[in-house]
Amino acid sequence: MRYLPLTQPDREAMLTVIGAQDIDALFADVPESARLTAPIAGLPNHSPEMHVERALGVMAAKNLSAGTVPFFVGGGAYKHHVPATVDAIIQRGEFLTAYTPYQPEIAQGTLQVLFEFQSQVARLLGMDVANASMYDGSTAMTEAVFMARRVTRRSKALVSAGVHPHYVGVLKTLTRFTDDEIATSTPDLTPGKPGDDLDALIAAIDAQTSCVIVQNPNIFGHIADLAPLADACHKAGALLITVVTEVVSLGAIKSPGEMGADIVVGEGQSIGNGLNFGGPYLGLFACRDKHVRQMPGRLCGETVDADGKRGFVLTLSTREQHIRREKATSNICTNSGLCALAFSVHLTLLGEKGLRNLAGLNHARAVQLAERLGRIPGVELITTSFFNEFALKLPTEARSVIRKLAERQILGGISMGRLYPGIAALENGMIIAVTETATDEDFDAFEDALDEVLA
Repeated sequence: MRYLPLTQPDREAMLTVIGAQDIDALFADVPESARLTAPIAGLPNHSPEMHVERALGVMAAKNLSAGTVPFFVGGGAYKHHVPATVDAIIQRGEFLTAYTPYQPEIAQGTLQVLFEFQSQVARLLGMDVANASMYDGSTAMTEAVFMARRVTRRSKALVSAGVHPHYVGVLKTLTRFTDDEIATSTPDLTPGKPGDDLDALIAAIDAQTSCVIVQNPNIFGHIADLAPLADACHKAGALLITVVTEVVSLGAIKSPGEMGADIVVGEGQSIGNGLNFGGPYLGLFACRDKHVRQMPGRLCGETVDADGKRGFVLTLSTREQHIRREKATSNICTNSGLCALAFSVHLTLLGEKGLRNLAGLNHARAVQLAERLGRIPGVELITTSFFNEFALKLPTEARSVIRKLAERQILGGISMGRLYPGIAALENGMIIAVTETATDEDFDAFEDALDEVLA
């Protein structure tokens, strides 16, 4: 919608109908301190449409596009190749227009797509059952904490230092006015296993702990065996929640379910979905069968109709649009249907063998670059057990290095100082992601530029 072409008489008529004296009355509940009292400085009051398009185009041209330069940024959103077939299928009318089926049993095709998606996700995560998706990985993690509280009737959540800080930020925001106790810690850059605090988590579990949240691979790329932590959680009556931000990794490492997780949440963007300026993305959520009635979101099931024909229905959809608010497990209003379809199409095209091959390629390429960068004077490779993302410790502050790399047309990674502002011990840390899209020429350019910047 570009404009609201309303005349002054139109506005006055609407205000009369709703009983408001003027436009300002519509904002009576907004605190005065939060209201603008004058136009935003630097913005013109009006301008012709063509001039606006040109001005915005000039501004956009200042950005470095992930598809036009060597790109090594990860941190929860990854640049993978998405086959053109995916886009061709999801833009078919029967899929694109049935994003949210409010009369779901009529849209059998949509329900079947979600049923197949759930089956794929459950198998990928190593769990008994998965829902029809959620908004993104961070909100799915918070919903998992709420679910653990309902299951255990406890309210203390232990969060590993290796969990993505943005996920932790969302968790703290959404639990700000609840009685949940969120216990977090600051990560360190222990060589070999940065952010790995599993022993400390095991020691911290007590009778009030509802769940322990751990990310694998963690924010620094480190991979850990979660089985001992799962055992400790279960002995104490707590649940283990595992977060996966790079779902392609599950083509190469043990699934969270195999390592004893009770709830698995994750970000499905890596499969079928591009970076898209940060969204929309795809939250994954799966759990053990015994906890399924406390799972948020919607769940599609398979059944037969009166004639014995195969059909699909919504089942156990305990969200507030279906039942009374006080009985709802979640206020999630929908699933990421189109993104889930893209995920399912891409994963179907890959198949199990293709996913394993893709994961193997990602890991191999990451190892190659890590070895090359680790030979640069002053650079220390911190993560030694990783999938396609690893951490480096530089001899200087990483933010300035990344800016200088960008000036040389290379998007070289993420500064830990950006993820953890104010923590001096992490300021020299840099997180680098490598996927199948990175070429040998990209490696050469990155290595030469980093060597030059650090010289």
